[in-house]
Amino acid sequence: MDFSAPTFFLAAMLRLDDSITFRRLEALLAFLQTGNLARAAELLDTSPVSMHRALHALEQGLGCELFRPQGRNLVPTEAAHVLAATARQVLDTMHEGVRATREAAGQAEQAIKLGSMYSLTADVVPRLIVALGRDAPGLKAELVMGSNAELLAGLRSAELDAALLSVAEAFDDIETTVLLHDELYFATAPQSRYAALDEVDLRQCGGERFVMLAEGFYTRTACAHAFAAAGFEPDIALQVSDIFSLANLVRGGVGCTLLPGRMRGVMREGVVLRPLAAPYRMRHPLGLAVLRSRSSEASLRRLKAVCLTVATP
Repeated sequence: MDFSAPTFFLAAMLRLDDSITFRRLEALLAFLQTGNLARAAELLDTSPVSMHRALHALEQGLGCELFRPQGRNLVPTEAAHVLAATARQVLDTMHEGVRATREAAGQAEQAIKLGSMYSLTADVVPRLIVALGRDAPGLKAELVMGSNAELLAGLRSAELDAALLSVAEAFDDIETTVLLHDELYFATAPQSRYAALDEVDLRQCGGERFVMLAEGFYTRTACAHAFAAAGFEPDIALQVSDIFSLANLVRGGVGCTLLPGRMRGVMREGVVLRPLAAPYRMRHPLGLAVLRSRSSEASLRRLKAVCLTVATP
């Protein structure tokens, strides 16, 4: 039999079970990314019940177990990870195919869905939007805010075209361009005993109450490294989901925290930033991230070029 013949290829395609759809593959990737049905449902703008049904339908279509129940949680099997690797390639290829088709039809899109961490709206994002209007007037950006984890998931599910986020970690499927570096500072209220110090030795803060960003935000991850270096687990009074609310909690005396230095320019009276002592200082890179499979697209190349014009050392 000639396996390369178009008729054989078509027959093989038709043998895929109807339960295996793009949307359900996206559900699989979102769940593996977040490890949580509710968070995965938020990423795909659906309900946890629909997410569960999508994963179960995939299992039925494949005829094998993708998840094992563990209490009230679902634990992915090795089979789930194998399918996810293929699913990511398939979805990337299909997204590129849709883009190429529209371009061939003379309907190429020039609107970019750009994700960003909340903190970058204090400085980088406004400068980038101004630069886009000046240097690439035909390129429009729609801004979507989120945590580092949410932005990475958005790139991989093709809900985002590009994202401004922490690029401290390397990924096989994502190309990153460093635009600036930042570091954490100790943030406290003016009346705090730390406010008058030239630098803060984090080891001396073990008895303090802290307010923190929720898991998934890179600032939270960087804080965890700093506290680990200081040798203690912080007493967390409250967690929030955006960095501006975090600063307001510090201002209100709820607790102290660690904030990136880029927030200094938008801090109103009531929050004092002090450098950390040398053992706990760490610079982290921030930049532009796109899927490697899409990095050659003209609109994303133009975005990268403009981003580099607003980059800071």
